[in-house]
Order: sequence, then C-alpha cells, then structure tokens
Amino acid sequence: MSRAQHQNEMQPVKRARARRRALQAVYALQLSGSSVRGIIDQFAHEQVHEEADLDYFHDLVRGVAERLAELDAALQPYLDRGIEEVDAVERAALRIAAYELRHRVDVPYRVVIDEALRSTKRFGSEHGHTYVNGVLDQAAADWRALEAQAGRG
Repeated sequence: MSRAQHQNEMQPVKRARARRRALQAVYALQLSGSSVRGIIDQFAHEQVHEEADLDYFHDLVRGVAERLAELDAALQPYLDRGIEEVDAVERAALRIAAYELRHRVDVPYRVVIDEALRSTKRFGSEHGHTYVNGVLDQAAADWRALEAQAGRG
C-alpha cells in the first residue's frame, strides 16, 4: 500500500479524532469563557500526538465560535428548550454538527450525525445521544433535504 493510499484510509479516523477533540474544546469554551485561540492551542498540542486532522479541528472550533449565534438560532426550532438549557456536552455536539451540516456540505449528513452520536455516547449523559439524534435528524431533513431524501429513497 502506498503512503497516499494509507493517508486516504486514515482520513476518516483522523477526522473522528478531530471531532472528539473539537467537542472537548467547544465544551471548554462554553464553560470557561477562555479565548478561542487559547483553547485551540491547548487542544491542538494534545492532537499532535494522536494524529488527528488538525486543520479540521481548527475549522470546527473556529467555525462554531464565529457562528455561534447563527447556529443556536438555526437549532432552536428543533429543540424542546432553550439552547442554554441543553446539557453542555450535548449542546457542544449539536453546535458542531450544526456547523458541519450547514457549512461543510462536503461531509455527508449521515457521517455528521453518526459522529455526533458517537461523541455524545462517549462523553454525554446516558440518554443524551437519543436527544441529539432526534434534533439532528430533523435538522438534516430540512438543511440537507435533497441529500436526506436521496438517502431514504
């Protein structure tokens, strides 16, 4: 196997690691009020040893931070409470997934939802992934209607 083929096969793994770290970084941003740059630097240093997709990590964390009000407003119709009332881990997962669904159309919506569920199962409350799944299924059906219809058809 060539180096390029190996790197292509490793890309989903590296992105999954980047998403996990982004979840932790967004969670930390929500709770600490630290600067985006400080949080990114802290988590990026740890990612070097994990072989994560550092560029993707940066994009997710910066994208959520820069578009927070837009993402929260877009998510609100699918929530049964205010965004600030959602558990902090689930809120971070929803914000990252909303960013990906709305601004990273190169990533299939099923991948976005699956990764959000994996992270929520790993770091969130016992049934948090069920809530996240319900919200993201509805959002994806609206935001990525053509892709979602093609996947169901």
